[in-house]
Amino acid sequence: MPHVFPTAYLPSIKYVSLFLKTENATIEIFETYQKQSCRTRCDVMTANGIQTLTVPVIKVNGNHTLTKDIEISYKESWQQVHLRCLESAYRKSAYFDYYFPYFEKIYKQKFSTLIELNEYSLKTILKLLKAKKEFSYTEDFEKIIDNIDYRIALSKNETNKMEMPEYYQVFADRHGFISNLSIVDLLFNEGPSSIHYL
Repeated sequence: MPHVFPTAYLPSIKYVSLFLKTENATIEIFETYQKQSCRTRCDVMTANGIQTLTVPVIKVNGNHTLTKDIEISYKESWQQVHLRCLESAYRKSAYFDYYFPYFEKIYKQKFSTLIELNEYSLKTILKLLKAKKEFSYTEDFEKIIDNIDYRIALSKNETNKMEMPEYYQVFADRHGFISNLSIVDLLFNEGPSSIHYL
């Protein structure tokens, strides 16, 4: 049976680690959309501490909208805000010059749906990690059997409290090491060795 993951916007380090270790990774798109989760949010470390970046969305069928039907709102200039945040947070990191253009490319496009944005972002991350990884999408809603289900485990707000091994972080001198941020934090700080960490 495949392991089912929620879709994720610039997913957490734990998400990517589990994703790479899972043989048949499948992303759930037939669930009723869950707001305030990894589907539209990620955490990065800035000079002022953790900042949550959120993609604004449109629930075309109200609270009954399936994740596959969630559209992205462009009423606000969120792409510019997210790009500026990544730039100010990581421009002093060792691998900023190498990786930043790939993320810039994400924000220069207008994706219609959340799934399109998250898929493009995930494929970009896998490319930067040099990880050959196939994945698929659900064709119907996969029943959640227990709390170990990744759709629950990776969606909880407690995920950034997961303890993970330390690595160099730009603002660790101010805030100490912060575990399980977005994968972008690991990439900008550790570069090619990120795959070994995962």
